[in-house]
Amino acid sequence: MLAALLSLCAGASGLSLMEAIRADGAARRILVHIRLPRTVAAILCGAALACAGAIIQGVLGNPLAGPNIIGVNAGAGFMTLLVSYLAPMSAGLLPAAAFAGAFFTSMLILALVQRTNASRLTVVLAGVAVSAILSAGTDLITTLAPEVTLGLTAFRIGGFGGVSAGRVYGAAWYIVPGLGLALALAGRLDVLCLGDEVAQSVGLRVKATRTLLLMLSSLLAGAAVSFSGLVGFVGLMSPHMVRRAVGGEHRRVLPLSMLTGAVMMLLCDTAARTAFAPYELPVGIVLSLVGGPFFLLLLLRGGRGHD
Repeated sequence: MLAALLSLCAGASGLSLMEAIRADGAARRILVHIRLPRTVAAILCGAALACAGAIIQGVLGNPLAGPNIIGVNAGAGFMTLLVSYLAPMSAGLLPAAAFAGAFFTSMLILALVQRTNASRLTVVLAGVAVSAILSAGTDLITTLAPEVTLGLTAFRIGGFGGVSAGRVYGAAWYIVPGLGLALALAGRLDVLCLGDEVAQSVGLRVKATRTLLLMLSSLLAGAAVSFSGLVGFVGLMSPHMVRRAVGGEHRRVLPLSMLTGAVMMLLCDTAARTAFAPYELPVGIVLSLVGGPFFLLLLLRGGRGHD
């Protein structure tokens, strides 16, 4: 609540707490049409990516996995731009397109893990390769239709500078039910983490559950990417922070990861648009500055802390 209030009050124009409460005149327009949609966008994006990261780490059994690390965000971003190129007037299809791209990438990585029994580092490297292929596809669209992708730079970095209320509230119809379903499936994710044989022995339909969870994580990551761009590292960092505090039970990890991701996104976005006011940094830059060293630390530790 404090992070959301800070996001509503802080900015280049300066909006005090009392002005935010009264919200009359110019202050009301700033609050309703600029600050409120941006705050809601940061909350939804942070919660969705953090929850998606916790699910992906659990399903793959890999603490180094995350929506941006294994290429899920890149898949969602590629499909978003492809639909924007093929159907420029169909903004309502963007969350569904992002979901399709994220789900395809998730299933591709899962197939690699199952067929090769890949190590944790191999999965990460495969994700880097998949991201490179999808980035090449994105560059192809940019070359063919530069007028459609004028905001591509901001989209690749990730941020909420040009976010509209329509796109945010449209994606909320995907994110909010997705978060609720994730909480309902937390117990099944715990059973799945015990291993396929143990999970089958207690009656869990392993393949169907794994596919459903990957679809859910893809839905969350795709819907977030559709309005925020390729924001990274929230889905990697938030679950790790939560597990160090409360352990690995997903009944606790999932809701607290959502909360941690939302707060992290709010604080980073507020810092990005106020640190150099009136100039604004995309929040993706701030998250990369924080998340890059965090990921290197995990690599040096060998991904420990997930068990």
